[in-house]
Formats: sequence, structure tokens, C-alpha cells
Amino acid sequence: MKTMYRSILVVNRAKWLLMGLVLAVVLLFPHQDATASQAPVNLRSAASFAVLAGTTSTSTNDGTSNGAVGVWPSNGFVPGGPAVIVNGTKHLGDPIAALAQGDLTTAFNDAAGRTLGAISPGQELGGQTLAPGLYKSASGAFAITSVDLTLDAQGNQNAVWIFQMASTLTVGTGRKVILAGGAQARNIFWQVGSSATLETTSVFKGNILAFTAITVKTGARLDGRALARNAAVTLDGNTLTKQPLSSDQPWRLLLWD
Repeated sequence: MKTMYRSILVVNRAKWLLMGLVLAVVLLFPHQDATASQAPVNLRSAASFAVLAGTTSTSTNDGTSNGAVGVWPSNGFVPGGPAVIVNGTKHLGDPIAALAQGDLTTAFNDAAGRTLGAISPGQELGGQTLAPGLYKSASGAFAITSVDLTLDAQGNQNAVWIFQMASTLTVGTGRKVILAGGAQARNIFWQVGSSATLETTSVFKGNILAFTAITVKTGARLDGRALARNAAVTLDGNTLTKQPLSSDQPWRLLLWD
């Protein structure tokens, strides 16, 4: 009987030791867990739009918008010459655009309000390879100007990146956002406190949620969405392609083109 009790005590001690080791690992490495667990930003009806502006959607030259174009509270739309091709519906000052702008405001505030596991990688993102997570600019701005930025999902196709900046986003001429390890443009969110500029021939990935304006210069490409709350989205011979939402996002049923 004593032998049996000793065995039980040994087993229980081993269990408590194992639990203690697990707890120690969790306490030592909370950062990795936090950065890996970001939920996507819910765009709701704004997800139907490749371009959404507050004052006007302007195109200097031709180009293609693969997704709806919306403007609210104004209704300005300048198609350019040759005219930009819109593969979707234009909602100019109508209730659908108003709803989308309301949903954009909610999404913007959600992205701006995230705090769990935030990392400050420095203002210049070029030359870095970033794992999924929440990235906050200590200077207030992010830039990709020196070399390209790589986002590595490490095999997780549902991995999410959220970039928070109080002021500007600048992507230099010819610079690229490169996706690796199964990363998806639909799961990348750029919360911009003022305005975003994509310089000529740059290739950008993700959803830009800008408080003020978005400028996409000659020949730049955006795989994602240009969503500006209060001012213009300005294009010049660009291809913008809204990205499909993942099947586990219930609000996808609210979308229209």
C-alpha cells in the first residue's frame, strides 16, 4: 500500500512540475502568442470597394479598378482620359456609399485601437522581413523606400498584419511588398492617420484605411483596397484589385458590387 501511495505522489509531483514548466513558457513568451493572434479587421460593406473616398475619386489616365468605386459624402468622380475601367458598380453619394463610409470609420477605429502585442519596428520598413502581428510606428509614420518589405506568414494562410501609424505611409518608386510563406493580401491592414502615397511603379499589398487621402502614382499597383475616409483617392494609370475575403468571415454575405 505504501508503495502505491509513493507512486501516486511521484505521478502528482510530475504533473505539477509539467504544469509549472508550461506556465513558465507562457510567461516567458507572451509576445509571440500575442502577435500571432491578431484577428482580421472587419471591413463589412466597405470590403466591396476597391476605391472608397470622401470627396472624389480621380483618375488622371486610364487604369483598372477591379471592385466597386464609392464616394461619400460628396459624389465626385473623374474618370480621366482615357477613362479608368471600373469592374464593379459606381456608388457616388448614394446610401450604399454612405453605409460603406460608416463601416470604414468603424474598421479604422478598430485597427487604430489594437494594442495587444504591439511591436515598433522603426519608421523604415524596407529591408525587413516581418512575421504576422501588430506593428505600431513610434515616429507616427511608416515608409518603404530603401528596399522592399517582405511579409512572411510562416505557412499560415490566415496570418494577419496590422500596421498603425498616426501620420503618413510612403512607398517609394518601384518598391514592393513581397508576400511569403502563404501570406494573403486580404489579411494585411494599413491604418494611416493622415494620408498614404504609393509612388510610381510600386507594388503594394493590403487594405489601406486612411483618415484623409490616398494617392497612387503612375503605374503603381495595389492588390487590396484604397479606402479614404475624408478626402480624395487619386489614381494615374493603375491597377487596383480588391482581394476576396476568407470563407470564415461572416460579413462577406453583406457585400455587393
